[in-house]
Amino acid sequence: MTRSILAATCAGMLMIALPAAAQDSGPPMPGTLSATYTGKAYSPYAKRSFPERPLWGDSHLHTSLSMDAGLFGNRLPPRDAYRFARGEEVVSSTGQAVRLSRPLDWLVIADHSDGMGLVGDLAAGKPEVLAYEQGARWNKGLAEGGDAAVQAALDLITNFSQGKVDPALLALYSPGSKLYKNLWERVIDEAEAFNDPGRFTAFIGFEWTSLIKGNNMHRVVIMRDGPVRARQVVPFTMTAPQGSPDPRDLWKYLSNYEEKTGGEVLAIPHNGNLSNGIMFPLEAQWNGKKLDETYVTQRDKWEPLYEATQIKGDGEAHPFLSPDDEFADYETWAIGNLDVSEAKTNDMLAGEYAREALKRGLAIETKLGTNPYKFGIIGATDSHTSLATAEEDNFFGKHTGYEPKPERISHPFMENENGKIMGWQMVASGLAAVWATENTREAIFDAMQRKEVYGTTGPRMGVRLFGGWDFTQQDMNSRIPAVVGYEKGVPMGGDLRAMPKGAKAPGFMVFALRDPIGANLDRIQIVKGWLDADGTTHEKVYDVAWSDNRVPGADGKLPPVGNTVDVANANWTNTIGAAELMTVWTDPEFNPAQKAFYYARVLEIPTPRWSTYDAFRYGVDLPEGAPTSTQERAYTSPIWYTPAS
Repeated sequence: MTRSILAATCAGMLMIALPAAAQDSGPPMPGTLSATYTGKAYSPYAKRSFPERPLWGDSHLHTSLSMDAGLFGNRLPPRDAYRFARGEEVVSSTGQAVRLSRPLDWLVIADHSDGMGLVGDLAAGKPEVLAYEQGARWNKGLAEGGDAAVQAALDLITNFSQGKVDPALLALYSPGSKLYKNLWERVIDEAEAFNDPGRFTAFIGFEWTSLIKGNNMHRVVIMRDGPVRARQVVPFTMTAPQGSPDPRDLWKYLSNYEEKTGGEVLAIPHNGNLSNGIMFPLEAQWNGKKLDETYVTQRDKWEPLYEATQIKGDGEAHPFLSPDDEFADYETWAIGNLDVSEAKTNDMLAGEYAREALKRGLAIETKLGTNPYKFGIIGATDSHTSLATAEEDNFFGKHTGYEPKPERISHPFMENENGKIMGWQMVASGLAAVWATENTREAIFDAMQRKEVYGTTGPRMGVRLFGGWDFTQQDMNSRIPAVVGYEKGVPMGGDLRAMPKGAKAPGFMVFALRDPIGANLDRIQIVKGWLDADGTTHEKVYDVAWSDNRVPGADGKLPPVGNTVDVANANWTNTIGAAELMTVWTDPEFNPAQKAFYYARVLEIPTPRWSTYDAFRYGVDLPEGAPTSTQERAYTSPIWYTPAS
């Protein structure tokens, strides 16, 4: 299949496959065609108002302006990050040529708002920085380079995590200073220079870096607007007196931004797996205050998305929370908090993972009237190299100290008395796909707000999910089933329409098309969560479409798809799996009295992990415990069901 055909296919999610093998059912039935296009243009591609293809991007990338990235040795400014995202070849901070397999459609440079610009002056040895003991020490590490620079970065991160950076030093690089205002102007100017509506979107944004003794509550802030509105403010920080570590204060900042400028803004939490239980509270916030109506309504308003997968671990599910899910233990980081200053315990996990948060949201809504965790799901890199690399065979690591080199897979990424994270445990993830009507700030932002988005661990597989009450298998007898999806149902991120009289259960029309240059698909699953009459939450994972004519066993489990990975040569074949899968699935255990959500998880066949590529390319052995293959995946935003009151 040619790339042009694949692009057209993805535009309408023109995927026809049954749980057995992929197959084309031919043109639509005449009756279906007349019903669908009554009163419309003959051309099925005319008079459309819905999104036709996913736009791929990274909502969370750091450049040399972030103090930790700069300390690790990143010397690539925002302009190089934009050039790279647009498909240009650049030279990394370690002197290596690098280029994406395909350009991205959009990018958010989300440099840390605290201490932005500090590292540039540290590296330059400016006297006002060297006057501080910490500044002089970090400058010395930078000057030495190599491991010394990495250790300097870790020392700064640890001190910042624990609130021990000299406040006078940090004030030089905080809101209120002329230096900081000028730097923000530069950030805006760079985004504006590379924003090219219709071709490439460069958002204006930043990362609010909230840490409570190392417990992560970070958010990426994205503005819908251009420079006129963005220049009226400066980023919000964690550091007092202008900033705060409390998410409620961030939401006040967002509200003030919209009131002052007339613009629009949102925030995206990430790495709940490093929060040690405080990312998704059930009863009490991080400071012990009870969840109340203000908290849940504000969080619902300002945080429509969650970054569920990235370099520092996958955050969809955890095997302790989902013991019946054989795919829950995927790239799990569960050692401790962000700086591993506190070890992880099992009682923390429920407040850290996306699936459990979605379930908690149902329970909180019953008590307080609003679901604070009614979020869509995306992926992002959180790369600190200025390079948005999420592909296994093109992974440039978390930061410059872990750009490609023979020893990166065997060297500890972080280690102390509470635990150790090895270099090979970095995750080549992820990307966000947005179903937007056009490639502009406004259209992409609007798609984020309505949660018509999904995340992948790196591949660009096409995925669509619709929920409704009267989908049939006949609805898929077309190469443009998305038309029916929008007419009869709601897309991912939406709420099921009111249950019509006579309906028995909701149905979900789901489509998946492999990455055109990637691996075949193993299966599509629907993940359901619900709240019973006693207030207890539940979950279940259903295999709904799969490849290779496999038959579920007596236990209901689908046999593994197989594994064609040639570890010695870091390769695989697409001789198993399917290029496309689709089905209409109806919930067999639906209870109309129970709140519920449904999202799709799409699995590829096994492919070599980035560490396997490294072992092959450098001729080194894989460390003990390092997996040789991975099953990359996509997570859609959920569709929610709420009983009629």
